[in-house]
Amino acid sequence: MFTLHTFYKSNEWEGLLQIIKMERLNDKGQLICEYCGRPITAKYDCIGHHRIPLTDDNVNDVYVSLNPEHIQLVHHRCHNKIHNKLGYQMRQVYIVWGSPLSGKTSWVQQNIAPGDLIVDMDSIWQCVSGQPKYVKPNKLKSVVFGLRDELLQMVQYRRGKWNNAYIIGGYPLQMERERLVSLLSAQDIFIDTDMQTCLDRLHCSTDGRNIKEWENYITDWWNKYTPPT
Repeated sequence: MFTLHTFYKSNEWEGLLQIIKMERLNDKGQLICEYCGRPITAKYDCIGHHRIPLTDDNVNDVYVSLNPEHIQLVHHRCHNKIHNKLGYQMRQVYIVWGSPLSGKTSWVQQNIAPGDLIVDMDSIWQCVSGQPKYVKPNKLKSVVFGLRDELLQMVQYRRGKWNNAYIIGGYPLQMERERLVSLLSAQDIFIDTDMQTCLDRLHCSTDGRNIKEWENYITDWWNKYTPPT
């Protein structure tokens, strides 16, 4: 028996999504969003949308939850638009993770809507220090982590009137990701940019990062990284 949370992590749902994606590739090998009609270029940006909203009452009805005829493939942002347009908004929590400079924050900025909650350590540092984004005075470390933990607790217990929540972080270790996903009843989204692309972006950046320091951050992340099983 599934709950709404366990269903979206199940082998049955993941397996069906893979089959649907393969069947719906066009002649150019592209997946086309069934809402806006534009290509879905990143696999992490592809959402399986149920035309009939899933509830605790119908999630175990395979003719609803696992019926390809009732499932659309859409962009993440289009999925949010569909829910808002139809007048129902199921509060979701997303763990957006990946290497430094993989594009996590950029992806979130492209998908958020007014009323969404963002938990991003770099932004918290900047907010409390008043310094440029990547200047992090060590004396404020306990304050920054305390604020982060308080925000995560608000997400965990669904305190506040926010819509969706996006938790942005590196989280290279599978055990750490799984613990957070379980704690927050969240969905994880891996921004799977390769290491060389991240390094190339670093060397082209003009946002004040210390190049050598961030090279170490990137290589350290990839040395620690354990892929999803």
